[in-house]
Amino acid sequence: MKKLFLVVLCAFLFVGCKKETAAEPAANEPKTAESASPVEFADAKYTEIGKKAMAAMASGDMDGWMSNFADNAKYYWNGGDSLVGKPAIDEYWRNRRLNVVETISFKNEIWLPIKINKPQQMEKPGIWLMGWYEVTAKYKGGSSMTQWMHILYHFDENDKVDEVNQFVDRVPIMAAMKPKK
Repeated sequence: MKKLFLVVLCAFLFVGCKKETAAEPAANEPKTAESASPVEFADAKYTEIGKKAMAAMASGDMDGWMSNFADNAKYYWNGGDSLVGKPAIDEYWRNRRLNVVETISFKNEIWLPIKINKPQQMEKPGIWLMGWYEVTAKYKGGSSMTQWMHILYHFDENDKVDEVNQFVDRVPIMAAMKPKK
Protein backbone atom coordinates (compact mmCIF):
# COMPACT_ATOMS: atom_id res chain seq x y z
CA MET A 1 0.00 0.00 0.00
CA LYS A 2 2.85 2.39 0.82
CA LYS A 3 4.47 1.68 -2.54
CA LEU A 4 1.22 2.36 -4.38
CA PHE A 5 0.74 5.60 -2.44
CA LEU A 6 4.33 6.66 -3.27
CA VAL A 7 3.84 5.90 -7.00
CA VAL A 8 0.56 7.87 -7.11
CA LEU A 9 2.15 10.79 -5.23
CA CYS A 10 5.10 10.88 -7.63
CA ALA A 11 2.72 10.77 -10.61
CA PHE A 12 0.72 13.72 -9.22
CA LEU A 13 3.91 15.68 -8.58
CA PHE A 14 5.20 14.95 -12.08
CA VAL A 15 1.94 15.98 -13.75
CA GLY A 16 1.32 18.92 -11.38
CA CYS A 17 4.83 20.36 -11.74
CA LYS A 18 5.05 19.97 -15.50
CA LYS A 19 5.45 23.45 -16.95
CA GLU A 20 2.97 24.20 -19.69
CA THR A 21 4.54 25.96 -22.63
CA ALA A 22 2.86 27.65 -25.51
CA ALA A 23 3.63 26.14 -28.85
CA GLU A 24 6.39 28.12 -30.52
CA PRO A 25 5.96 28.90 -34.18
CA ALA A 26 8.22 26.92 -36.48
CA ALA A 27 11.47 28.62 -37.46
CA ASN A 28 10.09 29.63 -40.86
CA GLU A 29 6.77 30.92 -39.49
CA PRO A 30 6.50 34.59 -38.48
CA LYS A 31 5.59 35.35 -34.90
CA THR A 32 2.05 36.59 -34.49
CA ALA A 33 1.00 39.32 -32.09
CA GLU A 34 -0.34 36.57 -29.83
CA SER A 35 2.90 34.58 -29.80
CA ALA A 36 5.34 37.53 -29.71
CA SER A 37 6.70 38.85 -26.44
CA PRO A 38 5.35 42.25 -25.34
CA VAL A 39 8.68 43.98 -26.07
CA GLU A 40 11.75 42.89 -28.02
CA PHE A 41 14.92 44.42 -29.37
CA ALA A 42 14.50 46.07 -32.76
CA ASP A 43 16.91 46.17 -35.67
CA ALA A 44 20.15 48.09 -35.04
CA LYS A 45 19.45 50.15 -38.18
CA TYR A 46 17.27 52.40 -36.02
CA THR A 47 20.29 53.22 -33.86
CA GLU A 48 22.14 54.26 -37.01
CA ILE A 49 19.21 56.48 -38.02
CA GLY A 50 19.37 58.19 -34.60
CA LYS A 51 23.15 58.67 -34.79
CA LYS A 52 22.96 60.11 -38.31
CA ALA A 53 20.19 62.49 -37.25
CA MET A 54 22.27 63.82 -34.36
CA ALA A 55 25.32 64.20 -36.63
CA ALA A 56 23.20 66.17 -39.13
CA MET A 57 21.91 68.44 -36.33
CA ALA A 58 25.43 69.00 -35.02
CA SER A 59 26.77 69.94 -38.47
CA GLY A 60 23.82 72.23 -39.24
CA ASP A 61 22.56 69.95 -42.04
CA MET A 62 18.90 70.60 -41.37
CA ASP A 63 17.77 68.97 -44.63
CA GLY A 64 19.58 65.80 -43.57
CA TRP A 65 18.04 65.96 -40.11
CA MET A 66 14.52 66.57 -41.47
CA SER A 67 14.80 63.69 -43.97
CA ASN A 68 14.01 61.29 -41.11
CA PHE A 69 10.56 62.75 -40.41
CA ALA A 70 7.16 61.66 -41.72
CA ASP A 71 4.86 64.40 -43.03
CA ASN A 72 2.44 63.88 -40.09
CA ALA A 73 5.13 63.82 -37.39
CA LYS A 74 4.54 65.23 -33.92
CA TYR A 75 7.28 66.58 -31.63
CA TYR A 76 6.58 66.74 -27.89
CA TRP A 77 8.63 68.15 -25.01
CA ASN A 78 8.27 67.13 -21.39
CA GLY A 79 7.03 70.63 -20.52
CA GLY A 80 3.88 70.13 -22.61
CA ASP A 81 4.95 72.11 -25.69
CA SER A 82 4.53 70.43 -29.04
CA LEU A 83 4.91 70.83 -32.78
CA VAL A 84 2.58 69.11 -35.24
CA GLY A 85 3.51 68.32 -38.83
CA LYS A 86 6.83 68.20 -40.64
CA PRO A 87 6.67 71.87 -41.77
CA ALA A 88 6.24 73.10 -38.17
CA ILE A 89 9.07 70.88 -36.90
CA ASP A 90 11.31 72.02 -39.75
CA GLU A 91 10.59 75.72 -39.21
CA TYR A 92 11.22 75.54 -35.46
CA TRP A 93 14.43 73.48 -35.56
CA ARG A 94 15.89 75.16 -38.67
CA ASN A 95 15.45 78.59 -37.04
CA ARG A 96 16.76 77.35 -33.69
CA ARG A 97 19.84 75.59 -35.09
CA LEU A 98 20.81 78.23 -37.65
CA ASN A 99 19.85 81.46 -35.82
CA VAL A 100 19.95 80.70 -32.07
CA VAL A 101 22.46 77.89 -31.54
CA GLU A 102 26.00 78.60 -32.72
CA THR A 103 27.34 75.08 -32.11
CA ILE A 104 25.90 71.89 -30.67
CA SER A 105 27.58 68.60 -29.87
CA PHE A 106 26.46 65.25 -28.53
CA LYS A 107 28.56 62.72 -26.64
CA ASN A 108 28.24 59.72 -24.35
CA GLU A 109 25.30 58.52 -26.45
CA ILE A 110 23.30 55.49 -25.43
CA TRP A 111 20.78 54.06 -27.92
CA LEU A 112 18.20 51.31 -27.46
CA PRO A 113 15.93 50.30 -30.37
CA ILE A 114 12.89 48.31 -29.24
CA LYS A 115 9.73 46.93 -30.79
CA ILE A 116 6.57 47.10 -28.71
CA ASN A 117 4.27 44.27 -29.74
CA LYS A 118 1.75 44.58 -26.91
CA PRO A 119 1.41 48.04 -25.34
CA GLN A 120 1.26 47.85 -21.56
CA GLN A 121 0.06 51.38 -20.88
CA MET A 122 -0.42 54.20 -23.37
CA GLU A 123 2.64 53.72 -25.60
CA LYS A 124 2.09 53.08 -29.27
CA PRO A 125 2.99 49.67 -30.64
CA GLY A 126 5.80 49.49 -33.16
CA ILE A 127 9.43 50.55 -33.32
CA TRP A 128 10.80 53.01 -30.76
CA LEU A 129 14.36 54.29 -30.50
CA MET A 130 15.31 55.47 -27.04
CA GLY A 131 18.34 57.72 -26.75
CA TRP A 132 20.26 59.30 -23.89
CA TYR A 133 23.10 61.71 -24.54
CA GLU A 134 25.05 64.62 -23.14
CA VAL A 135 24.50 67.77 -25.19
CA THR A 136 26.58 70.93 -25.16
CA ALA A 137 25.15 73.94 -26.94
CA LYS A 138 26.82 77.30 -27.43
CA TYR A 139 24.35 80.07 -28.19
CA LYS A 140 24.85 83.08 -30.47
CA GLY A 141 24.77 85.34 -27.39
CA GLY A 142 28.02 83.77 -26.17
CA SER A 143 26.74 81.55 -23.34
CA SER A 144 26.63 77.78 -23.35
CA MET A 145 25.05 74.93 -21.46
CA THR A 146 25.65 71.21 -21.00
CA GLN A 147 23.07 68.70 -19.82
CA TRP A 148 21.87 65.15 -20.28
CA MET A 149 18.80 64.69 -22.48
CA HIS A 150 16.51 61.76 -23.20
CA ILE A 151 14.66 61.31 -26.49
CA LEU A 152 12.15 58.80 -27.82
CA TYR A 153 11.59 58.36 -31.57
CA HIS A 154 8.65 56.33 -32.90
CA PHE A 155 8.91 55.03 -36.47
CA ASP A 156 6.06 54.47 -38.89
CA GLU A 157 5.81 51.57 -41.34
CA ASN A 158 8.15 53.45 -43.75
CA ASP A 159 10.89 53.86 -41.11
CA LYS A 160 10.14 57.58 -40.83
CA VAL A 161 9.85 59.31 -37.45
CA ASP A 162 6.19 60.05 -36.74
CA GLU A 163 6.55 60.96 -33.06
CA VAL A 164 9.31 62.41 -30.89
CA ASN A 165 9.25 62.86 -27.13
CA GLN A 166 12.20 64.88 -25.82
CA PHE A 167 12.98 65.33 -22.14
CA VAL A 168 15.10 68.39 -21.32
CA ASP A 169 15.71 70.78 -18.44
CA ARG A 170 14.73 74.20 -19.80
CA VAL A 171 16.33 76.18 -16.95
CA PRO A 172 19.94 75.88 -18.19
CA ILE A 173 18.78 76.42 -21.79
CA MET A 174 16.97 79.65 -20.94
CA ALA A 175 19.88 80.87 -18.79
CA ALA A 176 22.37 80.20 -21.61
CA MET A 177 20.21 82.02 -24.16
CA LYS A 178 20.49 85.29 -22.25
CA PRO A 179 23.17 87.48 -23.86
CA LYS A 180 26.38 87.90 -21.86
CA LYS A 181 26.81 91.33 -20.30
